[in-house]
Amino acid sequence: MNIMVIVAHPNLETSRANRAFMLEISNHANIDVRDLYREYPNWNIDVDKEQQLLLAYDRIVFQFPFYWYSCPSLLKKWFDDVFTYGWAFGPEGYYLKGKEFILATTTGGPENCYRAGGDNWFTISEFLKPIQRTITKCNGIYLPAFVTYDAASLGNDTYLSQEAKRYVEHIHASSSLLVH
Repeated sequence: MNIMVIVAHPNLETSRANRAFMLEISNHANIDVRDLYREYPNWNIDVDKEQQLLLAYDRIVFQFPFYWYSCPSLLKKWFDDVFTYGWAFGPEGYYLKGKEFILATTTGGPENCYRAGGDNWFTISEFLKPIQRTITKCNGIYLPAFVTYDAASLGNDTYLSQEAKRYVEHIHASSSLLVH
Protein backbone atom coordinates (compact mmCIF):
# COMPACT_ATOMS: atom_id res chain seq x y z
CA MET A 1 0.00 0.00 0.00
CA ASN A 2 1.29 3.45 -0.95
CA ILE A 3 0.93 5.88 1.95
CA MET A 4 1.44 9.65 1.96
CA VAL A 5 1.39 11.79 5.09
CA ILE A 6 0.71 15.49 4.64
CA VAL A 7 1.95 17.34 7.70
CA ALA A 8 0.33 20.74 8.22
CA HIS A 9 1.90 22.52 11.18
CA PRO A 10 2.75 26.23 10.88
CA ASN A 11 5.55 25.97 13.49
CA LEU A 12 6.84 22.44 13.09
CA GLU A 13 10.31 23.38 14.36
CA THR A 14 8.86 24.26 17.78
CA SER A 15 6.39 21.38 17.94
CA ARG A 16 7.41 18.47 20.10
CA ALA A 17 4.62 16.02 19.23
CA ASN A 18 4.04 16.70 15.53
CA ARG A 19 7.77 16.92 14.86
CA ALA A 20 8.37 13.63 16.72
CA PHE A 21 5.58 11.97 14.77
CA MET A 22 6.96 13.24 11.47
CA LEU A 23 10.45 12.02 12.33
CA GLU A 24 9.12 8.58 13.30
CA ILE A 25 7.10 8.10 10.12
CA SER A 26 10.06 9.33 8.04
CA ASN A 27 11.90 6.18 9.17
CA HIS A 28 9.46 3.95 7.28
CA ALA A 29 10.25 3.36 3.62
CA ASN A 30 6.65 2.79 2.58
CA ILE A 31 5.46 6.17 3.92
CA ASP A 32 6.15 9.38 2.02
CA VAL A 33 6.04 12.52 4.17
CA ARG A 34 5.36 16.05 2.99
CA ASP A 35 5.49 19.27 5.02
CA LEU A 36 2.75 21.53 3.62
CA TYR A 37 4.00 24.73 5.28
CA ARG A 38 7.55 24.15 4.03
CA GLU A 39 6.35 23.28 0.55
CA TYR A 40 4.00 26.26 0.23
CA PRO A 41 5.41 29.13 2.31
CA ASN A 42 3.69 31.63 0.01
CA TRP A 43 0.39 29.67 0.14
CA ASN A 44 0.30 29.28 -3.67
CA ILE A 45 -0.76 25.65 -3.85
CA ASP A 46 0.09 23.77 -7.04
CA VAL A 47 -3.30 22.14 -7.54
CA ASP A 48 -2.27 19.93 -10.49
CA LYS A 49 0.75 18.62 -8.57
CA GLU A 50 -1.35 17.90 -5.47
CA GLN A 51 -4.03 16.12 -7.45
CA GLN A 52 -1.44 13.97 -9.23
CA LEU A 53 0.12 13.07 -5.89
CA LEU A 54 -3.26 12.05 -4.49
CA LEU A 55 -3.76 9.73 -7.47
CA ALA A 56 -0.43 8.00 -6.74
CA TYR A 57 -1.35 6.92 -3.18
CA ASP A 58 -3.82 4.46 -1.68
CA ARG A 59 -3.90 5.99 1.80
CA ILE A 60 -3.49 9.67 2.64
CA VAL A 61 -2.93 10.89 6.19
CA PHE A 62 -3.44 14.51 7.21
CA GLN A 63 -1.35 15.25 10.30
CA PHE A 64 -1.96 18.54 12.10
CA PRO A 65 -2.31 20.21 15.49
CA PHE A 66 -5.93 20.84 16.47
CA TYR A 67 -6.35 24.64 16.12
CA TRP A 68 -9.51 26.39 17.24
CA TYR A 69 -11.58 23.26 16.80
CA SER A 70 -10.31 22.59 13.29
CA CYS A 71 -7.17 22.24 11.21
CA PRO A 72 -4.55 24.95 10.52
CA SER A 73 -5.57 27.44 7.86
CA LEU A 74 -3.15 26.28 5.13
CA LEU A 75 -4.60 22.77 5.31
CA LYS A 76 -8.13 24.21 5.01
CA LYS A 77 -6.98 26.19 1.95
CA TRP A 78 -5.40 23.02 0.57
CA PHE A 79 -8.78 21.24 0.82
CA ASP A 80 -10.53 24.20 -0.80
CA ASP A 81 -8.03 24.41 -3.67
CA VAL A 82 -7.31 20.73 -4.34
CA PHE A 83 -10.68 19.02 -3.81
CA THR A 84 -12.26 20.71 -6.81
CA TYR A 85 -15.70 20.33 -8.33
CA GLY A 86 -15.55 17.94 -11.28
CA TRP A 87 -12.36 16.33 -9.99
CA ALA A 88 -13.02 15.35 -6.38
CA PHE A 89 -16.82 15.61 -6.36
CA GLY A 90 -19.75 16.49 -8.58
CA PRO A 91 -20.17 15.27 -12.16
CA GLU A 92 -17.12 13.23 -13.11
CA GLY A 93 -15.59 14.02 -9.72
CA TYR A 94 -14.55 10.47 -8.98
CA TYR A 95 -10.76 10.68 -8.73
CA LEU A 96 -10.65 10.11 -4.97
CA LYS A 97 -13.08 7.20 -5.03
CA GLY A 98 -11.71 4.35 -2.95
CA LYS A 99 -8.78 6.34 -1.54
CA GLU A 100 -8.37 5.89 2.22
CA PHE A 101 -7.94 8.92 4.46
CA ILE A 102 -6.85 9.25 8.09
CA LEU A 103 -6.81 12.39 10.20
CA ALA A 104 -4.00 12.49 12.76
CA THR A 105 -4.17 15.33 15.23
CA THR A 106 -2.77 16.53 18.51
CA THR A 107 -4.67 18.57 21.09
CA GLY A 108 -3.35 20.90 23.73
CA GLY A 109 -5.93 19.75 26.26
CA PRO A 110 -6.45 16.39 27.94
CA GLU A 111 -8.93 13.84 26.64
CA ASN A 112 -11.49 14.59 29.36
CA CYS A 113 -11.87 18.10 27.88
CA TYR A 114 -13.15 16.52 24.65
CA ARG A 115 -16.37 14.90 25.77
CA ALA A 116 -19.97 15.89 26.30
CA GLY A 117 -19.96 18.13 29.35
CA GLY A 118 -16.20 18.67 29.17
CA ASP A 119 -14.47 22.02 28.79
CA ASN A 120 -14.91 21.90 25.00
CA TRP A 121 -18.48 20.51 25.12
CA PHE A 122 -17.95 18.04 22.27
CA THR A 123 -15.86 14.99 21.45
CA ILE A 124 -12.92 15.20 19.08
CA SER A 125 -14.90 13.00 16.70
CA GLU A 126 -17.67 15.60 16.60
CA PHE A 127 -15.17 18.40 15.91
CA LEU A 128 -13.62 16.41 13.03
CA LYS A 129 -16.98 15.78 11.30
CA PRO A 130 -16.62 18.63 8.74
CA ILE A 131 -13.33 17.19 7.46
CA GLN A 132 -14.76 13.66 7.58
CA ARG A 133 -17.72 14.79 5.49
CA THR A 134 -15.43 16.60 3.05
CA ILE A 135 -13.60 13.32 2.49
CA THR A 136 -16.75 11.24 2.12
CA LYS A 137 -18.36 13.89 -0.14
CA CYS A 138 -15.34 13.33 -2.39
CA ASN A 139 -15.98 9.57 -2.38
CA GLY A 140 -13.00 8.88 -0.15
CA ILE A 141 -12.98 6.27 2.60
CA TYR A 142 -12.67 7.82 6.04
CA LEU A 143 -10.70 5.65 8.46
CA PRO A 144 -10.63 6.28 12.23
CA ALA A 145 -8.68 9.32 13.33
CA PHE A 146 -5.51 9.14 15.39
CA VAL A 147 -5.52 11.57 18.30
CA THR A 148 -2.87 12.39 20.86
CA TYR A 149 -4.37 14.45 23.66
CA ASP A 150 -2.57 16.87 25.97
CA ALA A 151 0.33 17.32 23.54
CA ALA A 152 1.17 20.69 25.07
CA SER A 153 2.02 18.95 28.35
CA LEU A 154 3.98 16.04 26.90
CA GLY A 155 7.21 16.52 28.77
CA ASN A 156 7.93 12.83 28.89
CA ASP A 157 10.04 11.75 25.90
CA THR A 158 9.22 8.10 26.58
CA TYR A 159 5.50 8.77 26.26
CA LEU A 160 6.04 10.85 23.12
CA SER A 161 8.10 8.04 21.60
CA GLN A 162 5.36 5.51 22.46
CA GLU A 163 2.74 7.77 20.87
CA ALA A 164 4.86 8.11 17.71
CA LYS A 165 5.11 4.31 17.43
CA ARG A 166 1.36 3.98 18.06
CA TYR A 167 0.83 6.53 15.28
CA VAL A 168 2.84 4.46 12.78
CA GLU A 169 0.88 1.33 13.78
CA HIS A 170 -2.37 3.21 13.26
CA ILE A 171 -1.31 4.39 9.79
CA HIS A 172 -0.45 0.83 8.78
CA ALA A 173 -3.65 -0.66 10.20
CA SER A 174 -5.81 -2.46 7.69
CA SER A 175 -8.95 -1.15 6.09
CA SER A 176 -10.92 -3.13 8.66
CA LEU A 177 -10.81 0.12 10.62
CA LEU A 178 -13.39 1.51 8.22
CA VAL A 179 -15.83 3.99 9.79
CA HIS A 180 -19.41 3.43 8.64
